[in-house]
Amino acid sequence: PVTERSELHAVYVISVFAELAGVHPQTLRNYERGGLLNPQRTSGGSRRFSDEDLVALRRIQELTSEGVNLEGVKRIMALEVELVAANDALNALLSEARASVEQTRRQYRRDLVPVKNTLSLIVKSSRRSRGTD
Repeated sequence: PVTERSELHAVYVISVFAELAGVHPQTLRNYERGGLLNPQRTSGGSRRFSDEDLVALRRIQELTSEGVNLEGVKRIMALEVELVAANDALNALLSEARASVEQTRRQYRRDLVPVKNTLSLIVKSSRRSRGTD
């Protein structure tokens, strides 16, 4: 199972990662050179891949098996990242707008209650002065 910790921690050396993914290590190097994968590096320069890299690699494999070339894959993946960010921003704005609407409704209720009571008092006062009460 993929955990939050393992998603963020690059733990797989290239040979293990290649075996997990069912690809040759050279394929991983090519994907890295092409900007499709960005494994972390140890202080000695060795690549370390994470579960997040494995998810990205699965997406690369999915797109290439559908006939998309590597430049297309790179562009699609970049657009997918932008889409997630745009959706997150939209959801944040939606939440903010809902909170603002609710705040406004509460304020209107507070403002309208005194007006209603005031109108009632004015009507009663008017009736008293005309003697219709």
